[in-house]
Parts: sequence; structure tokens; C-alpha cells
Amino acid sequence: MPKSVLLIGGSGFIGRQIAAKLAQRGHRLTVPTRHREAVKADLLVLPNCNLIETDIHSPAVLNQLCAGQDIVINLVGILHGSATAFEFNHILLTEKIIAACQANGVKRYLHMSALGADINGPSMYQRSKGQAELKVRASQLDWTIFRPSVVFGAQDRFLNLFAGLLKIAPLLPIGGANTRFQPVWVGDVARAFAAAIERRELIGQTLHLVGPHVYTLAELVRYTGQISGHSRAVIALPDWAARLQASLMSILPNPPVSHDNLDSLKVDNIDPAGFASVLGWQPAALETIAPSYLAQSNPSARLDLLRSQASRSPHKES
Repeated sequence: MPKSVLLIGGSGFIGRQIAAKLAQRGHRLTVPTRHREAVKADLLVLPNCNLIETDIHSPAVLNQLCAGQDIVINLVGILHGSATAFEFNHILLTEKIIAACQANGVKRYLHMSALGADINGPSMYQRSKGQAELKVRASQLDWTIFRPSVVFGAQDRFLNLFAGLLKIAPLLPIGGANTRFQPVWVGDVARAFAAAIERRELIGQTLHLVGPHVYTLAELVRYTGQISGHSRAVIALPDWAARLQASLMSILPNPPVSHDNLDSLKVDNIDPAGFASVLGWQPAALETIAPSYLAQSNPSARLDLLRSQASRSPHKES
């Protein structure tokens, strides 16, 4: 049965994929955003999608947005910022959304957290995500929490970031080179959110969303270079050098790494138990998805991709 869904953070990379999946299933969407013009091409083409330019941090606005909704989804997250910024976007906003849900009788709440969320974690990002989870669990809402590892897909800011750096750099020095990740495809993340809307047995569950394979950060960077046609040497930096690099990069308008990112890299971002089995499907492997967008500027890799797709296609009987 179609639901009315408020998708907070729906204009981002993951949010746009979730919006498309929910619209495909007939749900009615309200997506608040700070910059309507920047995202309208992706979202306004969706059926039953209402895009509203507004301030989601205003309790009055949240009250208006939550009125009449069946489900509220909170995807808001930042990777860079001060302790105040992490508290504002992860903890205080979660509190405001929960209060607006309670004031408007909205029971079903889906919350995007992160693998590694921990109130005692080494980074402000991990600690603030862990504190937000505590707020969700203490609410009287019918919640589901999602904990993805790093999410990849055609418009990601992870593999595409490395592809861009590798294109211009003769070599790439990185911190946390040996930290392990279990990247999950954005399509599987979107499908998990859609499943939580439609399956009540997922209420009260914390779902770990990870891919089928584990890689070190250095392995992911090398793979990105290989597929994009810009293979480079990857240099593992000691912590002091990585922090010096982060300090130098902090003058950039959108720095690729921060000191807090390096703190997050002190712990592996994996789950040995694998993708949440309760969801009932196996997640896509990085190698089956990433070449479709990383190989665009690499003719030989693009040809290999076409060949592999042809080999997987069913043969017609003559």
C-alpha cells in the first residue's frame, strides 16, 4: 500500500537513489532541500515527489513537514566539520525530527547511521552518529537503524574522488592505507530502505549494510586507478605525515581528508557477519558495478566491461 514519506536528506547521493526506489514502488514523497534548483532535475522527474526548499533545522518547519506523513526518513550526515557541526547535524537534528514525529503522530522512523557508530569511537563523526542512535532507541517510535559501510555508486564521493585525484597526481600518498572497508552498493542501500517501509518485522532492528568483499583503503585506490585508466603508485603515510597532509588540505574549499577522517580510519569499517541476512538477498559486488562508471574514460576497461556483460547475457536458442 503506498505511503506518504518525508525524506530528509533526500537530495544527496544516497537520498536520490532511495527517492527513485520509493517512487518506483508508488510511495508519495516529500523531499526538503536547501537548494531546489540544484537537484530538481533528478527529483522532479519522479512521480509523486514534492520538492520543497526550506530549512530542515527549524523545529517549526519540521512540524509542518511531518504533518500528515506515514513515515519519516532521516539521511542527514556530514563527514567534515567541527564538534559543534557534528552535534548540530547528527544529534540535535535527530532530536528535532523525533520531536516533530511525536508531535504529529508519526510512528514509523527510518534512521541512517553508519558502520562504526560508537559513542566511544575515535572520531567525532563516529561518536556523534553513536549518540544519535541512542536518541532514536530511546524514542517511542517504530524505528529501524541502518549502518552502511562506505557506499559506492555512479555519483559517489568515494571512488569518484580517488579517480579524480589519480587522474592528476603522479602518485597518491594516503593515510589509513591498511584500514579495511566493506563497500556496499547504493542500490542495495535503497532497496533496504524500501524493504523497511513495507516489512513491519524490521521495526526495532539495526541493519548492517555491507558488501560481500573486504578491501584495504590502498586496495580500493589501486583498483580505482586500474579501472579508470590512471594506475598510480599508492604510498601509505604514517599517521604524522597523514595529519600534516590533512592540515595542508584544510585550506581547500572542500578538502578530501580531515583530521577527523583520519581518526575514523583507526578502526576497520567491516562486519564479519556480512550483509543483514534478514533482508533476504545478497548484495552486489564492487567489481560488478564500479567499472560501469569508473571505466568511462578508459577505452580498454570499457571494452572489457562490454565483453563481460555480453558473456553474462543469456544466449538465444536458434
